[in-house]
Amino acid sequence: MIILYRVDDRLVHGQVVEGWVPHLRAEELAVVSDEIAGDEMRRAIMRFATPEGVDLKILTVAEAGAYLPEAEKSARKVLLLLPGLTEAVQLSGKGLRIPSLNIGGMHYSAGKNFSIGKAIFLSQEDCTALKALSAAGIAIEGRGVPSDAPVDLMGAIA
Repeated sequence: MIILYRVDDRLVHGQVVEGWVPHLRAEELAVVSDEIAGDEMRRAIMRFATPEGVDLKILTVAEAGAYLPEAEKSARKVLLLLPGLTEAVQLSGKGLRIPSLNIGGMHYSAGKNFSIGKAIFLSQEDCTALKALSAAGIAIEGRGVPSDAPVDLMGAIA
């Protein structure tokens, strides 16, 4: 089963490995990114950062469209990691049911002029994507680690 859908541009890093994986008792990390899937160096770094005993799958969006419905039915606890909202919109468009989406980190870059907290910076396109995902029935929250209080992103961008 997919226990958390998370957008975090750093993907496999400390907050995920030290916070979310033990908190959720995740057995697998599934990274969905066409860019990462095509970059052997970044795939190797993520394999190195993945905790012992936790499987890592790195999938293109197309591969995820086939794999994730099966993962949802599985007894394995899968933590799904997306580098951005584009991938969430693509997966939702493929019919994947995403009940809720955790926004953990979308760091500052050119064009991301709207900030919420310390780690969420949004462009106009990001706000549009969040509104579309919310309109599709997906609950959206901002939260870096399990012990943080959830932030109402939709209220913040309304």
